[in-house]
Amino acid sequence: MITITDKGAEKVHEFLASQGEQAEGAGLRVGVRGGGCSGFQYALAFDEQRDDDEVFDIDGLKILVDKPSLPYVKGSVIDYVDSLTGAGFKVDNPNVIAACGCGSSFRVADEEEVSAV
Repeated sequence: MITITDKGAEKVHEFLASQGEQAEGAGLRVGVRGGGCSGFQYALAFDEQRDDDEVFDIDGLKILVDKPSLPYVKGSVIDYVDSLTGAGFKVDNPNVIAACGCGSSFRVADEEEVSAV
């Protein structure tokens, strides 16, 4: 399961509302891709639902996760932070065992056992 904080959900709703009809049926896509100094990077985007997505409906907000990414982000909490260093979505992922210094890439314990993304 993936969850999102109230602040994170508020920001997603704000963005989708600003897109009008184009965003009907859209949600926040949470995925991973190979890259970065620690092995994986998060891929967050506003997107439409696809056939192979796992969909988490949280108070009417869709969180979309492609099946290959699910083992890497299972149990994560999505938040929106606004700090001196910038604003944006932050993923609190219980599967991460190491992350790079800037926090943009990560490694999970069983990445050898999970198929490459």
